[in-house]
Amino acid sequence: MVIGYSILTPAFHFKILDDFIDVFNEQSAILSRKLEKELNSKAFNVFPYVTLCTLDIVCETAMGRNIHAQSNSDSDYVKAVYGIGEIVQSRQSKLWLQFDSIFRWTEDYKRHQSYVNTLHGFSNMVIRERKAELADNILNNNVNNNVPDAYDDLGKKKRLAFLDLLIDASKEGTVLSNEDIREEVDTFMFEGHDTTSAAISWTLFLLGSHPEYQERVVEELDSIFGDDRETPATMKNLMDMRYLECCIKDALRLFPSVPMMARSVGEDVKIGDYLIPAGTTAIIMTYMLHRNPKVFPKPEQFNPDNFLPENCAGRHPFAYIPFSAGPRNCIGQKFAILEEKAVLSSVLRKYKIEAVDRREDLTLLGELILRPKDGLRVKITKRV
Repeated sequence: MVIGYSILTPAFHFKILDDFIDVFNEQSAILSRKLEKELNSKAFNVFPYVTLCTLDIVCETAMGRNIHAQSNSDSDYVKAVYGIGEIVQSRQSKLWLQFDSIFRWTEDYKRHQSYVNTLHGFSNMVIRERKAELADNILNNNVNNNVPDAYDDLGKKKRLAFLDLLIDASKEGTVLSNEDIREEVDTFMFEGHDTTSAAISWTLFLLGSHPEYQERVVEELDSIFGDDRETPATMKNLMDMRYLECCIKDALRLFPSVPMMARSVGEDVKIGDYLIPAGTTAIIMTYMLHRNPKVFPKPEQFNPDNFLPENCAGRHPFAYIPFSAGPRNCIGQKFAILEEKAVLSSVLRKYKIEAVDRREDLTLLGELILRPKDGLRVKITKRV
């Protein structure tokens, strides 16, 4: 929905991102504790751990509710999130299932409807509860940055969530209806957890494959935190993680979370000797675009130095587009980079990562996100 982008893009300002840092830190700390049980493992798949962490993060930042996915991965909501993703992917890959008239006769349709009811039911409940909370606070004249404050049962101020911005932007339903709000929250939920979990997992794997770059990241973290392995990162700390950001960016270059994207051509376009007529659906292969040797020397090599300031100077802005580009780019890219830095730094401050699999042995699947068929196996040891 275009209206959501125009209304919400300015809302992703420093203030609300700063509020999200606590969520990033809390869930990253849980992830680090969960990983402790793998200290004696010869190999384990890091992807599921990271995915549950990012699901917890996006749920709390999007809706202001903690679903405890890392502690209870068997909850109905978590099952619905993964179940609906599997069905969508199945429909995309099987042409006959794209026809609703056929899909309705399948067992997947029954599962689909059950999952949708679970997801929408939860979102609708949270929207109703949050609107009621905000209305109560308006009556009590609690206003902060045009978004009313709310407090929990212990009197602690609740953090802003993406949902609060939507409710505030809805103007009592005149701009966004409840259904519009739910659709935006659901989009943020599904676009915001799988993509970031892929970016974090690939970065961990690549750093585990290249200890020389991992050590440079650790040196940077030591310069920020010293020997402290526990103190949560602040916004300034995250902003100071410049080399870690280079690592994330080159991981996204090699393994963009969204390996391709489609755009409808709005007018006739001449590319070389070819005329692309208006109305054509153009597929941008991000995975291939990021491997242009004229832009990235040795394009198959993981090299975070590609994103040092001096190496980015003069580079075409559309040569690297992991978050798309133009007016329909991802509104959550600053959110995503900060989240990825928070999670990665939390893990790397405590553990040394070593990749078990070789890149050339991985089978890639271009599903809803770019993922390895059999996961990403690593092993970890405690940092001393």
